[in-house]
Amino acid sequence: MEKKNFPLHSPFVITGYTFTELQAIWVTLIEDGHSGRGEACGVYYLGESQDSMVADLEDVRLAVENGATRSEIQGLLPPGGARNALDCAMWDLECKSTGKSIWELLDIEPHELTTVATIGIGAPDAMATRARELSSFSKLKVKLDSDQPIERLTAIRAVRPDAELVVDANQGWSAEQLTQIAPQLESLAIAMVEQPLARGNDSDMARVPRVIPMGADESLVSLDEYDAVAPLYDVINIKLDKCGGLTEALMIVERAKADNKKVMVGNMTGTSLSMAPSYAVGQFAEFVDIDGPVLLSKDIPDGLIYQEGGVVSLPTPTLWG
Repeated sequence: MEKKNFPLHSPFVITGYTFTELQAIWVTLIEDGHSGRGEACGVYYLGESQDSMVADLEDVRLAVENGATRSEIQGLLPPGGARNALDCAMWDLECKSTGKSIWELLDIEPHELTTVATIGIGAPDAMATRARELSSFSKLKVKLDSDQPIERLTAIRAVRPDAELVVDANQGWSAEQLTQIAPQLESLAIAMVEQPLARGNDSDMARVPRVIPMGADESLVSLDEYDAVAPLYDVINIKLDKCGGLTEALMIVERAKADNKKVMVGNMTGTSLSMAPSYAVGQFAEFVDIDGPVLLSKDIPDGLIYQEGGVVSLPTPTLWG
């Protein structure tokens, strides 16, 4: 296990938080001359940190060294960053040990993904400037809080009439505010609103006019919460740090698709080592948010390649999988 810190190229502001540095952990597993690795950033709003994730992993170190399987660690660790890093390292190790790619293990033919680029909260003109700077990205995700949401979106839409816009309120709105601004969100052609209300207030979604799709992020951390929360939303945002790795993420995908929900794959920031297993979830997603490395001052070697329009290259086996 290693603690890994990566500076962001500029402060990143969302509802209630400002981030200046990515504080991640890496897990590396070695067996019979093969190695697999995984990264986790943790879930800040659930109180996770590098230290807490390392402590969780130390608790299961002996079990892992004695041969605990990927299936068994689902019961040894709760959903969260520690299990994510370990689970993804196990997937990578299996790929390296068997000589099979992640696509062969999942029995899918991969396609390239197009990610959103994320705009943090700022003054309307500053957010518009950032939207203009991201002109090579065809899809933008806009972080908002309860202050001036329509003014900020209007400024962005004025300079990027071409872009698909997704809004992420990060629990920053009330049902009353969402109801009030819903017609304006529709007129601004917002593709989806992610996590408008606070976690735990999901029942209020039942009285909000559904003029555009609504997505659950913080409200649906893991599969255990699916039955209570998913019926209230149109889109399920799956993040490996939340649910505890690719194994559970794929189970959530299966449930969501069976229920005719749309899927979003998201991130808690991260290097390309975090985005690579998320890329596998993205194969099933209508909304893709794997722009974590774009927020960093510098990504890791052999990282994903972010191309014109937000197209992201497939991860190489050297990176992961």
